[in-house]
Amino acid sequence: MKRLWLIPILLVALVVPAVVLAGSGEGFDGVVRSIEVRYHVRATRIPFLGLVSLIARKATNNGVGNLHVAEFESFSEQVDGEELNRMVEQKLGSGWERIIRETSRQGKEQTLIFMRPEGERMGLFVVNLDGHEMNVVQVSVDPDHLNENLGRYEHHHHDSGRDAGEDAGGESD
Repeated sequence: MKRLWLIPILLVALVVPAVVLAGSGEGFDGVVRSIEVRYHVRATRIPFLGLVSLIARKATNNGVGNLHVAEFESFSEQVDGEELNRMVEQKLGSGWERIIRETSRQGKEQTLIFMRPEGERMGLFVVNLDGHEMNVVQVSVDPDHLNENLGRYEHHHHDSGRDAGEDAGGESD
């Protein structure tokens, strides 16, 4: 009986380091936290996003999953594109490669898109600043499923059967 007091101590000794390491500041949470600290803003997280992510995975036949979203409203500080890019690259951790970086002349609109392989899936990480709103999104997609679905939205040019010399009335010169 005297040794029962060791159980809570052992639990604390094992759980606290795990929690600290889990919140080590990398990945989605690390990027969001860094933005909060650097720009003095608070992220709004979407309630029940875990459930939404599960429904999205089922609705897309495993095409989209592991969805994380944070929104910053009333983003008023000036954002240096180089600094934001470095911060995101540092906090994302290894394996992520930036594929798009777009910044408007005044810097009020910025987009960073990163990707990484996740087995047969692909991870996408997007940071988008549009005026006074910033969104941070991470998602895992099946590239084959994505490619199949994007094919549905391709613009197909249909030949109308008219020669270039025909006018709208169907007559030719």
